[in-house]
Amino acid sequence: MARKHRGWDETTDTAAPEAVACWLCSRPLGRRIEWHHPVPKSRGGRDTVPVHPICHRTLHACFTNTDLERHAEGGEPLSTNPELARFLKWIAGKPPDFHAPTRKVR
Repeated sequence: MARKHRGWDETTDTAAPEAVACWLCSRPLGRRIEWHHPVPKSRGGRDTVPVHPICHRTLHACFTNTDLERHAEGGEPLSTNPELARFLKWIAGKPPDFHAPTRKVR
């Protein structure tokens, strides 16, 4: 029996329930949902949270796995990063299924 390949991030193409919001931007989730590990899997993280694809791409463009681990352990919000804070302000008024190219910040 052939194994189905799953990419690095799991993506769901089903409609999300109304009450579910993106972990990063707090906007309602749209048709596409990706799952993010707040503590990276490479650092022992097991829990996942739902995020928009654009939010997921921006997180990984702004932070390395080491940075994400430090933020999670220290309880420091990710929004203290100036680039991410600017993104969150910009994305706040966009519809749930909005997508745009993501620039690498690192």
